[in-house]
Amino acid sequence: MSPVGWSTLSEETRIENPWWIYKRDRVILPSGTEGEYHYVDTPGSVMIVPVTSAGMLVMVRQYRYLNRRSSLEFPGGGIPRGLAPAEAAARELQEEAGVEAAVLREVGVFNPFNGVTNELCHVFVATGHRAVAPRPDETEDCEAVLLAPAELRALVAAGEIWDGMTLAALAQVAITAPDLVGIGL
Repeated sequence: MSPVGWSTLSEETRIENPWWIYKRDRVILPSGTEGEYHYVDTPGSVMIVPVTSAGMLVMVRQYRYLNRRSSLEFPGGGIPRGLAPAEAAARELQEEAGVEAAVLREVGVFNPFNGVTNELCHVFVATGHRAVAPRPDETEDCEAVLLAPAELRALVAAGEIWDGMTLAALAQVAITAPDLVGIGL
């Protein structure tokens, strides 16, 4: 299927904040009619799957305001404008998990919600850890949690890990780098 028929007539920024821009485009739809497309424009995000030398996975537990509960997830976050994905990954890993990695290997990219945002999430596997002081931003209250791959699988199966970006990153790593994380599909 080709994008033939989609034409952008204009772009309008509706709301801008430090993390993303809410936009409205005037478009010509594939049917030939004029319409609007509302979406979130971002510079992207990162998810990091940290693996210790003992094969344990480092995750973070943090409170998620919109769901009013704690979430167990891989460290991650938005890419500030002007920062490369690997730089953002190293920063998020230190901020949330208190880990500095000797090696950050990008293993894939996905879009978390492609009808609503143009965001691309870059997935990294981090190895060669060194503990450092965590530096969460003021909206984060993170606790690092170590899990064996079998424990992670059990938590996913039980519905205890419900963060979509963590689940997508886990699937991507399980397919592209199962040897690095001890989890395959």
